[in-house]
Amino acid sequence: MTKLSAQPVHSDENRTNNYPPLFIVLNASSGDKNAVSVENRLAKLLQDANQPYELFLCRRPSDLDAMTKQAVEQARDCNGVVVAAGGDGTIRFVAQEVIAAGLPFGVLPLGTFNYFARDNGLPQEVDAAVEVLIAGLRAGFERSVQVGQLNNQVFLVNASLGLYPQLLADREKFKQQHGRSRIVAKLAGLLTLLRRDTKMLLRIEHDGEKQQSAEEIIPASTIFVGNNQLQLHNVGLTSEAQSVQNGQLAVFALPPMSAAERIGVAFRGMLGLLDKSPDLTSFACRQLVVEPVRRQQQYVKVAMDGEVSKMRPPLIFRVGPQPLRLIAAPSGIET
Repeated sequence: MTKLSAQPVHSDENRTNNYPPLFIVLNASSGDKNAVSVENRLAKLLQDANQPYELFLCRRPSDLDAMTKQAVEQARDCNGVVVAAGGDGTIRFVAQEVIAAGLPFGVLPLGTFNYFARDNGLPQEVDAAVEVLIAGLRAGFERSVQVGQLNNQVFLVNASLGLYPQLLADREKFKQQHGRSRIVAKLAGLLTLLRRDTKMLLRIEHDGEKQQSAEEIIPASTIFVGNNQLQLHNVGLTSEAQSVQNGQLAVFALPPMSAAERIGVAFRGMLGLLDKSPDLTSFACRQLVVEPVRRQQQYVKVAMDGEVSKMRPPLIFRVGPQPLRLIAAPSGIET
């Protein structure tokens, strides 16, 4: 098996300027941007800034795990910063390893929606994102960012089970056929809502506002746990967005519905009126336990930050014990 290695793109003389080096994990499949052009642009911007760095180019999804581990190991050895260059799914994956290592973290958003970067005031254009990253790095400016956790996995934007993971899986297939854009993603979601139906009977237990435990059995098509104020604001869940700012997770559940009802909920979300949905159940908590009442399968399909996987229940959602040390723009830098 061929050992994966970083692209040797930093210069030796840059190592003498005492700037902390960047170890950039670039996902070639993120968004609709060309990885080669992004790689070339990063090389010019970082070399012009006399910034030491190494690039770990992930040409295949299977490269991401090994490349991330190498980047974290090298950053730990020389007090560097690991940077995720990709969409929310890539950022989540790299952040998982970075948090465990206790290292600072940088982001270059290259995805379709970029909720994490936008919520944290980071530019979506490569040039501006690099400028902010270098300025924050050299000013020593870090922001502690709350993360969510589903069992032993970190999520930054949201985590869910039920219809939403199925929507994401269908959307990925649709994007592979028709390209990556927000319009394509929304069209794929609409088709899923028309064709798919999910019915679950779940036991949920959570700590409420007064930290008192509440348990109930509910029929559901989707359980959605949010950790991103921007996304929650966009769909009209303003009070839930405030709960995230206050150190909690925002939870909402939808019951089994007809295709017409599912479409109605989706359009309310697109118009920022999801809070007007009559069947929506929502609350805030720091920990939520979800378990199917009737176990038909050993594993449950879940989604975290746009990536679908399977987990063994019970599913424990909680506020992560360690925040993310995000390199952000120092005051006076436009984002």
